[in-house]
Amino acid sequence: MIANKSNNPSYCLHIRNSVRNMLIDGLRNTVTIRAFVAVLTIFAFASGATAQKAEVTIGLNEPFFDALLDSVYQHYDAPEFSIARVETYDGTESNAFSLFGVSGPTAEGKPSYCSQTVKILRENNGVRTSVRFRDGKVFVPLAFTGGYPLPLIGCVDFAGTAEANVDLEFDQTAQRLIGRARVTTVNLDGTGGVGGTLVARLIQGSIDKKLNPIEILSLDKISFGLPIPNTGNIKMKAVGVRPEISNGSVQIRITYDFLKG
Repeated sequence: MIANKSNNPSYCLHIRNSVRNMLIDGLRNTVTIRAFVAVLTIFAFASGATAQKAEVTIGLNEPFFDALLDSVYQHYDAPEFSIARVETYDGTESNAFSLFGVSGPTAEGKPSYCSQTVKILRENNGVRTSVRFRDGKVFVPLAFTGGYPLPLIGCVDFAGTAEANVDLEFDQTAQRLIGRARVTTVNLDGTGGVGGTLVARLIQGSIDKKLNPIEILSLDKISFGLPIPNTGNIKMKAVGVRPEISNGSVQIRITYDFLKG
């Protein structure tokens, strides 16, 4: 006679323990899988966050600026800066400066009026107007001629060379790379250095008034949007600029954020 196992207390206890162990093992496996998925999710999120930034590099060298300046002088008149100290008709100076040939008021019929301008030449005495990269800095050699009235003497024509440094800055609000030019030296032909300080001060005043800051790159113009079907656009916003200047060239490294368009 075969005993009914369902009525056997030991057998029922064995079945219950087996089912309980199976449930516990299943629960443990579920927790392990969920923990593994959570780790993968965190890793993917971290990787995605890192991937949201990207760097774009723009390289500019001295031959590029030489070709640009050659084209400017080929197609246009030489640039001309006003270094006039604007005077009222009673002779009171207001120390205002203008740029590119815009001069201050003068009394009608005033004799021997000077143009009070500096014209930037392509070359003078072996010095060419150019952009040069040296020792981690941006140098701008300048060749020029001009005229300026001196007390008791009248209008005096002059010529010479100068050098300016350009400091690069990132304007994040306006999304542009700008430069600020500083005239460091002025050498006048045939004067033994006399008058150079005065001309340097006048040129710097004109540059500060009408030219600085100089826009070098408009960063939103070189960014682009990525069309994502059925979702929208991903746009780029510059969040950092790092110019790396070496002898003969500059590498402009731009860090972008990817944002929802």
